Amino acid sequence: MPQHRSNLPKEIIKTLRDGVVIPAHPLALDQNKNLDEKRQRALSRYYIDAGAGGLAVGVHTTQFEIRNVGLYEPVLRIAAEEMNGWSDRPMVRIAGLCGQTNQALSEAEIALRFGYHAGLLSLAEFSGDDDTILEHCKRVAEEIPLVGFYLQPAVGGRVLSADFWRHFSEIDNVIAIKIAPFNRYHTLDVVRGVVEAKAEKRIALYTGNDDHIVADLLTPFTITREGIPITVRITGGILGHWCVWTSSAVRLLKACHSAIESGEIAPTLLAEDARVTDSNAAFFDAANKFRGCIAGCHEVLRRQGLLESTTMLDPEAELGVGQAEEIDRVYAAYPDLSDDDFVTNNLQRWLSPTNPAQSG
Repeated sequence: MPQHRSNLPKEIIKTLRDGVVIPAHPLALDQNKNLDEKRQRALSRYYIDAGAGGLAVGVHTTQFEIRNVGLYEPVLRIAAEEMNGWSDRPMVRIAGLCGQTNQALSEAEIALRFGYHAGLLSLAEFSGDDDTILEHCKRVAEEIPLVGFYLQPAVGGRVLSADFWRHFSEIDNVIAIKIAPFNRYHTLDVVRGVVEAKAEKRIALYTGNDDHIVADLLTPFTITREGIPITVRITGGILGHWCVWTSSAVRLLKACHSAIESGEIAPTLLAEDARVTDSNAAFFDAANKFRGCIAGCHEVLRRQGLLESTTMLDPEAELGVGQAEEIDRVYAAYPDLSDDDFVTNNLQRWLSPTNPAQSG
C-alpha cells in the first residue's frame, strides 16, 4: 500500500527534522561472501546503542551489488528486526532505492513491507535529461516518501542543477535530501533549490558531504527569496563515515546542536571539521580517488571486531594503496574520535543471539 508523508508517525517526522545521526549501514559477509547474519545484526545493535536516530540500509555503503545476489531483502529485514527489538526509541528507517523506475518501485514495496519510512533514491543509473529523471522521482514518490540523494560523481553520481533541485523539492512526498556531492557549489545548489521551491519547512537537509561534516552542520545558509532572506540549516547526517566511530559522531552532532542553540560556536568545535575530514580522507581513500571508500570503513569495523573480515561482493573492491597506513595514522592522531572502548565494552552483547537485557 502506498505511503504518504502525512501518514508517518509524528515522532519520526520530528526526529528527522530536528536532525540525527543516520549511519549508512554496511554489509557483513564471511570470507566466502555469504551473509554473516550475526555480525549484520551486531552492526545494527552497535548503531542503536551508540545513539543513532535512524539507519539507512540498502544504500551505497551497503554495496549496490546486494541486488544482484539476492541480499537486498534480507539486509532490510534484519535491520528492521533490530530496530523493532533492540531499540527502545522510534528510529528513522530509510531504504536505498536504485535502478530504473520498475526496480525502484519493486524495492519501495519491499521497504514498505518491512516498515521503512522513506526511500533514499539513487539516480546513478540515469543519464537522460532532467525531465526524465524528475518523472522517475515523481512516480516513485507516489509509493513512498523520498529522501533525495545528491551522490558525488567520483562514485557514480551526476551533476544536478539548482533548477533540478527546485523541481525535485516541489514533489509533495519528498521529506529530506542527503547532500553528498563533496562540492560546496553543488551543496549550495541543493539549498537554493529547496528554498526557491518554498519547501524548507517540509524538507529536512542532511549532510552526506563526508569531507565537510562539521562545517555543514554549523553553517547557516541564507537564500533570498522574493526579496526576503530565508535561512536554513543542515540538521543531521546520513553518512557512510558515520558507520564507524558512531558514538563519537553522536556526541559531535549534539555539540553542534548545542552550539547553534546557544549562539556561541567555539573555535575548538570549528577545528573538529579539519580533524574529522582528515579521518575521512583515510577511511574513504581520498588519495586513490575514493577507490577504498567502503573497504576503509570495513577495515575500521574489522579492527574493532564488529566485522570478521573486509570481504566485499565486488572482487576488485579492496583497500587502496597506502590506505591501511593512513588509517593507522588517523587512529594515532585522533584517539578521542575513536569509540574503540565503547565497542569493546559491548561487543559480546551485540554478538549474542538475543539481548541479555530482554531475555530475563
